[in-house]
Amino acid sequence: MTRVAVVGGGISGLVAAHRLRRELGPDAEIVLVERTDRLGGKLRSAPLAGTRLDLGAEAFLARRPEVLRLAAELGLADEVVHPAPAAARVRAGGELHRLPGGTAMGVPASAESVAGVLSPAGVAAVRAEAELPPLRLAGADASVGGLLRSRVGDEVVDRLVEPLLGGVYAGSADGLGLRATMPALAAALDAGATTITEAAGAALPAPAPDGRPRPVFGAFRGGYDVLVRALVDSAGGRQRLGLPVRALRRDGAGWRLEIGSAPAPEELVADAVVLAVPAPAARKLLADVAPTASRLLGEVELASMAVLGIALPPGTELPDASGTLIARGEAHADGTPFTAKAFTYTSRKWPHLTGVGGEPLLRGSVGRTGQDELLRRTDAELLRLVLDDLRELTGIEAAPVDSAVLRWGGGLPQYGPGHPERIAELERAVAGIGGLALAGAALHGVGVPACAASGEAAASEVTRHLSAS
Repeated sequence: MTRVAVVGGGISGLVAAHRLRRELGPDAEIVLVERTDRLGGKLRSAPLAGTRLDLGAEAFLARRPEVLRLAAELGLADEVVHPAPAAARVRAGGELHRLPGGTAMGVPASAESVAGVLSPAGVAAVRAEAELPPLRLAGADASVGGLLRSRVGDEVVDRLVEPLLGGVYAGSADGLGLRATMPALAAALDAGATTITEAAGAALPAPAPDGRPRPVFGAFRGGYDVLVRALVDSAGGRQRLGLPVRALRRDGAGWRLEIGSAPAPEELVADAVVLAVPAPAARKLLADVAPTASRLLGEVELASMAVLGIALPPGTELPDASGTLIARGEAHADGTPFTAKAFTYTSRKWPHLTGVGGEPLLRGSVGRTGQDELLRRTDAELLRLVLDDLRELTGIEAAPVDSAVLRWGGGLPQYGPGHPERIAELERAVAGIGGLALAGAALHGVGVPACAASGEAAASEVTRHLSAS
């Protein structure tokens, strides 16, 4: 019997296990090893006002095919929903603005598209880019913040790009790489665009053939728990929960894993292994079997964050918006800095999501790189500070009827400049080791579709190895 060990029960590992079952058939043994007592990783919901609210990943990018394809395979197509047509806002320059259209991840295609958010001087900086020498990347990577500041000014970065990237990566635009975090913009520059605004225009999504806007995001009506359960059922694997993998070594043509507690470890023998764990854990496991890969994984930095779910009394009116992003450095009228980096007005964005008594629900996100001290506050302190932010932004003073706080320590890899080249070298280092494949958010994207794609690729690599051997 063929046995494959999938280490890591997050979305990447679950998709890998699902795909392995499809490719290897019912006779293969698939063993899911997860150090915590639950599967799903950052797909996690919490009880709130009698319902369950996702407090990890909230939605998926619907313009990528992976999650929609999985939904169809698993019989979940009817569970997919798209957000209501409510605009997002951004708090920048001390004011609330509607998040402008005509931008690619906050990068403007024209000065006019951001005139409502930037100061006159900021708009002038965008317009003045046309007078700069043509931009040529010549295959190189660059810091998002550094490149954009030099071409279209600081305000584009601070008021638009940084809030958006902070929501996705919990990182700083100045520390993130263009090619990994804005690949469409980099591709447009590689294809011949000579200004940032021209590249942003080329990176904007094309309209649907019927002229109607395509939905950008999707979610599952019953939350991500629906997808997790379906993937687990499809994989049909043997689950070993609450057991860390302590060591990984070669065993002839296969592998031997040491799992469980240090005083009483178990051994698991497998023909192949998929490592779908965060970069620090993968680095330790590969230290002996793939030292180059281990070193490269050690170069991936991580950021932490927390997500708060809040239920307000029935009848409380949420803003007529899908949510509000908050630029770094924004402060209350009395000078108190904001704690939250974003709010999602969940019951506006996803109208099917309310408490069982009609309680409106929302999410608050906290945590960027450099804010470790803030994240050491207690749950009660974080809730109080976030409610203060909500009051400042919306005028809502109602006390919550229920709340939940979920912390993601080291949960988001930071894709610095040169990340794609680093990962390409990592994958070359692992490719020569038969029966071993990597998956996860540290590789080619932190979103659910990108993680699913990494799980599918790892499963296919393992299947090719097993077929050849």
